[in-house]
Amino acid sequence: MRTLGRSGVEVTALAFGGAGIGNLFTEVGEEQARAAVTAAWRHGIRSFDTAPHYGLGLSERRLGAALRTRPRSAYTVSTKVGRRLEPSDGTGDDLAAGFAVPATQRREWDFSADGVRRALDASLDRLGLDRVDVVYLHDPDDHAEQAFREGYPALAELRAQGVVGAIGAGMNQAEMLTRFVRETDVDVVLCAGRYTLLDQSALTGLLPAALARGTSVVVGGAFNSGLLADPRPGATYNYKAAPDELLARARRLRSVAERHGTTLRAAALAFCAAHPAVASVLVGARSAAEVDDCAAQFATPVPASFWRELRHTGLLPAEAPVPGEQPT
Repeated sequence: MRTLGRSGVEVTALAFGGAGIGNLFTEVGEEQARAAVTAAWRHGIRSFDTAPHYGLGLSERRLGAALRTRPRSAYTVSTKVGRRLEPSDGTGDDLAAGFAVPATQRREWDFSADGVRRALDASLDRLGLDRVDVVYLHDPDDHAEQAFREGYPALAELRAQGVVGAIGAGMNQAEMLTRFVRETDVDVVLCAGRYTLLDQSALTGLLPAALARGTSVVVGGAFNSGLLADPRPGATYNYKAAPDELLARARRLRSVAERHGTTLRAAALAFCAAHPAVASVLVGARSAAEVDDCAAQFATPVPASFWRELRHTGLLPAEAPVPGEQPT
């Protein structure tokens, strides 16, 4: 277990991401979703992440139901604020936002203090919990002023009141997360897709700043939404079809991994976990089989020869730490 900043909230090195059980891209049945969470528990995963955005609340409801019989002190749950869910009289589905659920609700951006509190209350109701351990400001890219002026202070007040244990921001970019680390007293930031074998944009700003401030980093998107899990034609990168040049690079990485007797999936997870600022690697899964595979890959040592070849061929910058090393 690792502690998030100075909060006292502990997380496991591998965490369960709940977007998949919120019907990301395709439908997932109730039993399949429950089995995925059960498999995570069986593998010793005790950190679970979700958000209202994931399936218009479906992920929160399913996660809460799957954890209901577990001792509350034995696990940590993180959720997010910034998108309030409001009733909608619209028809059709939510696939335009990426989720295979009926469009019975609509998302309203709201990083105001009142919006943060209302969103958290609604999340607690869907989860069936009286508290969550970590709350992130979710994707405030286009709402920076309100997020810093109102959203963050509201979370800081909730933390001071003991309503939540740790606070932070979760985004698919490194730059604004670096600002959160430097200008606020967040405990943790969730950086999705910006510290992977294909994208190390968090390496020069965010991760050193987090180390200097004692702020924890949770890395999400270790597979860049699929490309590093299975680099085949049609694979997704950042939730869109992967460009040809990135597909070719991912295939080169896979070839190197196979030559050294490991897998690209194991290497992708090991790379994310190797930086000393990283407290946990968050991996999304929609089935027990996917959880089983992620846990097995995460536990698989990656040969040092693999990392040496990546550096020698320029597939990995020399300054990126690998397992067993410290950043230079």
